Amino acid sequence: MSPSPFLPPSTIGILGGGQLGRMLALEARRAGYQVAIFTDERPGCPAGQMATFEFNASYDDKSALARFLSKVDVVTAEFENIPDVCLQAVEAEKPLRPSRKAIHTTQHREREKLFLREKGIACAEFRIIENLAQLDKAISELGRPCVIKTAAFGYDGKGQCKVTADTDLATAWQAFEGHHAVVEQWVPFVCEISVVGARSVDGRMAVHGVIENEHAHHILDLSISPARVNSAIQDQALDLWEAVATGLDYVGTMAVEMFVTADGKVLVNEIAPRPHNSGHYSIDACLSNQFQQQLRAICGLTLGDPSQHTPAVMINLLGDVWPEPQVHPDWSPVLNHPRAKLHLYDKAEARAKRKMGHINVLGDSIEEALESAQQIKRALGMI
Repeated sequence: MSPSPFLPPSTIGILGGGQLGRMLALEARRAGYQVAIFTDERPGCPAGQMATFEFNASYDDKSALARFLSKVDVVTAEFENIPDVCLQAVEAEKPLRPSRKAIHTTQHREREKLFLREKGIACAEFRIIENLAQLDKAISELGRPCVIKTAAFGYDGKGQCKVTADTDLATAWQAFEGHHAVVEQWVPFVCEISVVGARSVDGRMAVHGVIENEHAHHILDLSISPARVNSAIQDQALDLWEAVATGLDYVGTMAVEMFVTADGKVLVNEIAPRPHNSGHYSIDACLSNQFQQQLRAICGLTLGDPSQHTPAVMINLLGDVWPEPQVHPDWSPVLNHPRAKLHLYDKAEARAKRKMGHINVLGDSIEEALESAQQIKRALGMI
């Protein structure tokens, strides 16, 4: 028997103060829920601006965490790099969705890769290493090129080193010395895709579909939905998402990033136990967006219809677009476009490579949406 759902005006607790928490808070407040944010950021963070209560303290501050937990009915996380001691403390007191186990597994590349291997979920061949000798052995087995990645706290290309025929291993290893690392076989992919979906308390699943992603300098630049891939690729991607969600006994919204190889295979690259940058298009192009689905899932409600009603392209806005840290670009090219939607995260200061917002561009076809997106990017000086 499923536990009773949390209905408005229950209080949703969110660990983290960034834009993903902000967009969840917007959906929760619109539906009549209260929202409490716990973050180690300063007051007035993007999520805190939308919250009923904002707690600003270290994630290991037991007193502040106890005050936060006294206010909330159910808790979720808006990013995965929450210290495990905090996750354990939360789960001991209140429902945590997704679970501590799911977050703990996916916040760490070594645990994530071992989970994929254990469940037989397709991913690149890899080795876990902790010293130079093991690196040398791993590369002799996997071949060059390959990639060394930190086992923990890596995202947007951080903590990675590509090993080519010319790479000196001793020099490459210096950045990883003293830590566990994952060495992955190089995947000669032809396309990067992702699947964003939600799984409810009772195990039911609702998936938005397959998204095509283009990156620049290891950071998402454009997301195109629906993806321009054939049905065989779509079926593999959706099956992989479902296998991950079931294997983790996941509750909430989750994204799985994947590679498509030249011979038509799909491999899992990374798991994000939360809404994802590539799913932001769903805010304007789907019947139920990824944050509405997150809210429904964590509250124990029936999931919404994730169907996409309009082709869409999402443009990621990094701080590089801002002429100065606190001076906004001229947003006229976006706001004057009848089918473009501007979403800004209201961060205090723009910095290079910092995610500051996104633009969703709709069209009667992917081609039309892409053409409009490129026109907007040119007008903003992005290309």
